[in-house]
Amino acid sequence: MLFDQRSKPTERTKTEDEKAEEEANLLKDLEEQRLCRMKGDPDEKTQSDQKHGNGGMEDEDITDDEPEDDAAEFGFSGMSHGSRPVGVDDEDDFLMDVYTVNNYSESDVELSESSCEEADGGNDAQESGDDEFLKDIFLEDGKGNDVSSTTGSGREPSQSFGLAYTYPCPRCHEDFLNVLEDVPISALHTIIQRIRALYHPKLHHKNKEMLADFARVLVNHLAYMSSQKPSPPLAITETLIRHIHSLSRTFPDQIAKEFRSYLQNFHTTNTPTPGDLIILTAIGSIYPTSDHFHQVVTPAITLMARWLGMTTPKNVEDLATGAYIGALCLQYQKLSRRYIPELVRFTNIALSSPLKTPDLIETHIKNLVAMGDLWFSKSAFTEIFTPGTLETLSTLRQTKAHQRLQILLNQARLVRRPLELHYHRPLPIKTAIPKFEEGFNPDKHYDPDRDRANASKLRAEYKREKKGALRELRKDANFIAREKLREKKEKDKAYEAKYRRLVAEIQGDEGREKNAYDREKRARKGKP
Repeated sequence: MLFDQRSKPTERTKTEDEKAEEEANLLKDLEEQRLCRMKGDPDEKTQSDQKHGNGGMEDEDITDDEPEDDAAEFGFSGMSHGSRPVGVDDEDDFLMDVYTVNNYSESDVELSESSCEEADGGNDAQESGDDEFLKDIFLEDGKGNDVSSTTGSGREPSQSFGLAYTYPCPRCHEDFLNVLEDVPISALHTIIQRIRALYHPKLHHKNKEMLADFARVLVNHLAYMSSQKPSPPLAITETLIRHIHSLSRTFPDQIAKEFRSYLQNFHTTNTPTPGDLIILTAIGSIYPTSDHFHQVVTPAITLMARWLGMTTPKNVEDLATGAYIGALCLQYQKLSRRYIPELVRFTNIALSSPLKTPDLIETHIKNLVAMGDLWFSKSAFTEIFTPGTLETLSTLRQTKAHQRLQILLNQARLVRRPLELHYHRPLPIKTAIPKFEEGFNPDKHYDPDRDRANASKLRAEYKREKKGALRELRKDANFIAREKLREKKEKDKAYEAKYRRLVAEIQGDEGREKNAYDREKRARKGKP
């Protein structure tokens, strides 16, 4: 009984009002952090630098003491779910179907359970949704089909889809391409889910390092897949971006480094490839684009603005690329609404280019209208879109866009006021005409303003009463002081008389005793 563990009290269940208040406070805190990052608050930047080291790009392993769910730090919680299935809030919450889970063998379950017991305590800091995730992966009874497989080794094909249930964790892009060999593109999402399930950090302490490399492989595959012909469906690309988004919570440094390597290549060549464009799109979906400074977003928007400002379209591909990059710039500035002059310059050149096609014209016109709606609150709005922009729209016969911009320009002119001096209420000129009073009395006040005269009368009366009250208070104070002094003198006099009487009595007693002592002394000596 000495070693029996005592029961611990459970936490009190929160009421609905407390839960609602906690969620509201959390949303307020997240919004304050976002606004601080948008304004470039020094405190917020210091915290970010401390978290990510030198620009967030140091080669530091994520310690187990750090919380791995830093979605609020990167602004992930504000992303819309898009086309996620119902009931799935994140790519970590897999909808594990029967073909994903039920084909584990008993040896797989035992191996996974032993891996869980060997994992170090730091892996317990994973997201709260991982417990539910693991609950779906491991069978409750430890039973499965007779299909034998080992985690991280050979692949056993499924009877229904022709997919294996276990895959080795790719540490480089070539290994991942080998895994995807002879596999339809539509199965990419299932394969990534199964790899993340098999190598979940809670299953083994080495899985975190393996998943970190796998996250970088996914970024490489995103660029590689977008450069292939024919290009993959947008749904597949979006799913891959969501997986990278989910992994960036646990491995922010590794994924950020991989993104920055592609940005460095774009900076060197200044020729965006389809892979570069999809990388820029993924950056805008994963990271908060409204921050005043961000280690990944800031270089991305700088490179896009540089390309728009230094490129003159020479073919249809340049016009299409500029339209796409322009749409990305507007998406990046959706919250912060920062002005990008290079985008306005490229759009005006594209609309005036002889190489334009009807589809490209429509796309650039949409960007132009979006710019007007985004920057309407700017003080220089009328200078941005006049006069060449309206003339170009009239030439292209874009009536709706022309009317929209014309309305915004008219409203901007009405809102903007010219500089002027401060407005002051006009003061009347003082008159100096003398006023004569018949029977003037110097002791009497002659004020034509009755209210001011009554106020002066009240002030004089108040002053007179105040002086009288002070005089009475002084008299009372002097009387009290005199009485206190008299009482003190009487007490001192009585005390002195009593003191003298006691001293006299004591001296008399001492004299009598001294005389008796002298008499007794003489008697003992025989003297009369």
